[in-house]
Amino acid sequence: MNTPAKTLAQTAADYGLKAEEFDLIVKRLNRDPSPVELGVFSVMWSEHCSYKSSKIHLSKFPTTGPRVICGPGENAGVVDIGDGQACIFKMESHNHPSYIEPYQGAATGVGGIMRDVFTMGARPIALLNALRFGDPDHPKTKRLVGGVVSGIGGYGNCVGVPTVAGETNFHRGYDGNILVNAMCVGLADSDKIFYSAAPSPGLSVVYFGSKTGRDGIHGATMASAEFDDASDEKRPTVQVGDPFAEKLLIEATLELMASGAVAAIQDMGAAGLTSSSVEMAGKGGVGVELNLDKVPQREVGMSAYEMMLSESQERMLAVLKPGREHDGHRILKNGVSTRL
Repeated sequence: MNTPAKTLAQTAADYGLKAEEFDLIVKRLNRDPSPVELGVFSVMWSEHCSYKSSKIHLSKFPTTGPRVICGPGENAGVVDIGDGQACIFKMESHNHPSYIEPYQGAATGVGGIMRDVFTMGARPIALLNALRFGDPDHPKTKRLVGGVVSGIGGYGNCVGVPTVAGETNFHRGYDGNILVNAMCVGLADSDKIFYSAAPSPGLSVVYFGSKTGRDGIHGATMASAEFDDASDEKRPTVQVGDPFAEKLLIEATLELMASGAVAAIQDMGAAGLTSSSVEMAGKGGVGVELNLDKVPQREVGMSAYEMMLSESQERMLAVLKPGREHDGHRILKNGVSTRL
């Protein structure tokens, strides 16, 4: 007997959207969303990307001051440290991915925050972490500790950025889900900070870095969900990192910035091409057109849905200044780059 097809509302629920959120999508579009649109809404409206439940608490922290160059809203915070230099820093959790796949979950957490830092124009110089595991006698703890510590150390060592501090605690309250908080600190000239908002319409959007695969699809949705006994089935939503590609990406990005060709830049983190493109456009008050046929793919037959939601690592998106496309090609020609 054939299994009845799911309704669009049921699919939305599977993607983590609440019934009222799905109704709002239909109301705003004045029609049912396409499968790609539904996927885009689900990741962008996830807790991981929108902070819809935690923003009320995050807003209680101080974010302004005489030395704050950039507060919330960009990839990382920027503080003036004098002598024409700025400290750029970012801390982010990678809890769910690390619980499901300890090594890659922790490693890609480190890679992601480094991209947030050098996307702002800084060279990463130090890594830190704060880890929380369950009871040492819990059957999962030993494997989780080994995988997370190896993932953090392995990625940082391959890229050449040292881990200078950290802390580790154990408590049975973390038996069901660990905390893996990673932090990166970078150094930049205070007058050479880069931002993600597209400055005007009509500019070229360039993808560069690693190719897009099927890893990490709906990773942002998974990272926003509660865990249960079937959580191990979500392993394919965890991204796979390549720290050697990240090292190349750091050098290429900083060289591209130094050339003066960059008008705006954003790394592809949670929700991948979707979040990077719509955030750049949204912050700049413009739209964006993407030619997905030009997205470099490492797997055959990828759909638009898969390309938009993939969270493959070590990828960047940049808006180049008019007439400076040749600089991008010159600097990035030895890696993967394409004009979308």
